[in-house]
Amino acid sequence: MYLKELTINGFKSFARKGELEFNTPITAIVGPNGSGKSNVAEAFRFVLGEQSIKSMRGKRGEDLIFNGSASISRSNRASVAIKLLNPAKNGTRVFPLDFDEIVVERAVNRDGTNEYAINGSKTRLKDVQELLASANIGPTGHHIISQGEADRILSASPKERREMIEDALGLKVFQFKKAESERKLKKTRENIAQVESLRREVAPHLKFLERQIKKIERSLALQEELKGVYAEYLKREDTYIAFHHDRFTKEREAPVARREELGTLLTEAKNKLKTREKDDTRDGLVALEKKMSEARHKRQESVRLVGQLEGQILFLKRQITEKQKKRDAEEDTPIPRIEVKKVAEFIEHTASQALTSGDVKVISRAVSDIVRAVKVLLTHTFKGEDDGLPGLESELTTLEKEREHIEKEAEHIHTEEEKLSREYDDIKKAVESEHAESWEAEREIFAIMNEQREVEKTIDTIDRELTMLERDRQEFKSELQEAVSLLGRSAGMYFEHIVLDGEGKPVVVDTLVSEDRTLQRNRKHELERMKIRLEELGVGSNEDVVKEYNEVRERDEFLVHEITDLTDSVAKLEALITELTNDLNEQFVSGIEKIGTEFNNFFILMFGGGGAELLRVKPKVAKKEVDEDGSEPSALEEDAEEESEEGIEIDVKLPNKKVRGLDMLSGGERALTSIALIFAMSQVNPPLFVILDETDAALDEANSRRYGDMISALAEKSQLILITHNRETMGRAGVLYGVTMAGDGVSKLLSVKFDEAVAVAK
Repeated sequence: MYLKELTINGFKSFARKGELEFNTPITAIVGPNGSGKSNVAEAFRFVLGEQSIKSMRGKRGEDLIFNGSASISRSNRASVAIKLLNPAKNGTRVFPLDFDEIVVERAVNRDGTNEYAINGSKTRLKDVQELLASANIGPTGHHIISQGEADRILSASPKERREMIEDALGLKVFQFKKAESERKLKKTRENIAQVESLRREVAPHLKFLERQIKKIERSLALQEELKGVYAEYLKREDTYIAFHHDRFTKEREAPVARREELGTLLTEAKNKLKTREKDDTRDGLVALEKKMSEARHKRQESVRLVGQLEGQILFLKRQITEKQKKRDAEEDTPIPRIEVKKVAEFIEHTASQALTSGDVKVISRAVSDIVRAVKVLLTHTFKGEDDGLPGLESELTTLEKEREHIEKEAEHIHTEEEKLSREYDDIKKAVESEHAESWEAEREIFAIMNEQREVEKTIDTIDRELTMLERDRQEFKSELQEAVSLLGRSAGMYFEHIVLDGEGKPVVVDTLVSEDRTLQRNRKHELERMKIRLEELGVGSNEDVVKEYNEVRERDEFLVHEITDLTDSVAKLEALITELTNDLNEQFVSGIEKIGTEFNNFFILMFGGGGAELLRVKPKVAKKEVDEDGSEPSALEEDAEEESEEGIEIDVKLPNKKVRGLDMLSGGERALTSIALIFAMSQVNPPLFVILDETDAALDEANSRRYGDMISALAEKSQLILITHNRETMGRAGVLYGVTMAGDGVSKLLSVKFDEAVAVAK
């Protein structure tokens, strides 16, 4: 026996806590109609997880809570607890929990919320259902049968009858697992669709980043190549500049020292010469040299001024020529009549006044005015506004006169310069004749000065080379800074680079510094081309792009991995569903054969003959489809049929009657048939306990005895709880619980143990 105790508190008519202990194979619950004895069966349904309030004769959850009476206030909560034994047999337990006793409790509150607990720990309905399903227990099915439901297995459809029999065969676990697997399969497929959608969203950005990464890879390869070319160029350039700078600096030391030495020698020579020369002759030569220098300067200034004037004169001549051409082009322009009229009137008026006066001076002045008026007319008419030609011509004349004046001055200065030169030569000859003894000193001075010029030339040459090297050094520094900005600090380590020749051997310094500079310039051009190519790639911040690419790629790989895992899960779930379906079908086929055999035996026992069998059928159902245009199918199309899931039909044959089929059975015959089938299901896969709620109500005395015999046989395999009015049935029970109800509307429990009652009676 696995069912030990049922506790009811606040459930329906049980306002106060009531406990029922089940210590015998058969326990009977009796009581008058309306006392609440059927509420015990509904309490079993409730605690075992029944979700249909209607099957417990209610509309809402609060209908299951004691609603109060005239003397007792209503309850706010109803709870039912069932205690089950869980002994270990051969190392396994009936329920998959490591407890000797399991208490399952369910409570409902006024707001309709339900609470579930296993051994005092709150849990989910799903957990309760899976726990009970492992022992073939549930809120409905073959082990809780009420009077009205006894006939349900006969009136059910083949598909519903199959579900009842599957429940009786203990296939609920398979159904739970299959339903759970199908739910997981549906969820997994939805997850695959979502992951694929996410991957499609990521794909365009990933492709873009892949293109960027390829550009970055090309950029990095180019940077690596550029690093080598840069190192080669910088190492050669640095070596060349350093070597030649040291060389030229060292070469410059000797001429600089010689220049200082020659300066000292020249000073000494001049001092010697100075003592031998007469002051007046020397002063005369100096004065003449000064005058000759001034004359030469004036002549050069005159030549310069003449050149400037000639340029200005040439410019003015070009302008005058252009304006003259323009004026010549305008000579054919006719004189406006109104202008001529005005001049004529002026001439007539002036002449008239002059002739009237008779004074010669007045006449002379009038003639002058007339001539001027005519000139003005011609000038304004043919030339329009003043074009500036007279001013240009005047300026040209002035410049030409100034040029002539300066040329004359230049000729005079040249004459004076020649005169001074002759005087200088004369004095110099006199000096030479007078100071023949100082010629040797002068030759020494000239030699020193010539050597000074050579030394200065050498120093200038070296300085030019050093200047060019300094320019190369500045360009080298600029190139080095650009290399560091492009390639990072590693570019500054160029001095570690080893220059190799074509055979891969290190190049010596002498070879490096003597190389043709054209080759180095070619290397620089190659650097510029590579930098342009690097700039054209324009990949921006490499680290940010690479980081983003890695993140997006890792996400895509994660999504691919997720899809693979989900696809594997789909395959596994499909395989599991197939396996569960096959196991379910195999056990169903095997079980239905066994139930059919037991059903026939019970039927013969109940009816004293005849026969009954269970038939597996696949009923045809109308195939209803919606046409492409959304219209309903036609009558002819509705005749099309498709096969549904396999169901169970019942075929019975009564003894001594030509009655076949369930529709032709009387009420009593249907009750006996349903009882026979229910007991047959219980015999094949005996449940831990069976609750029969007035299933014997329609039986007569003879059939009640047969019913009692069947109960006694069934009690050998399952614990029975009988709710009955039948005396025969009561007599088979070991414990009798009575349910009464007084005027307060509350159900109360009374118990009697038949063994003790018999002993007392004796």
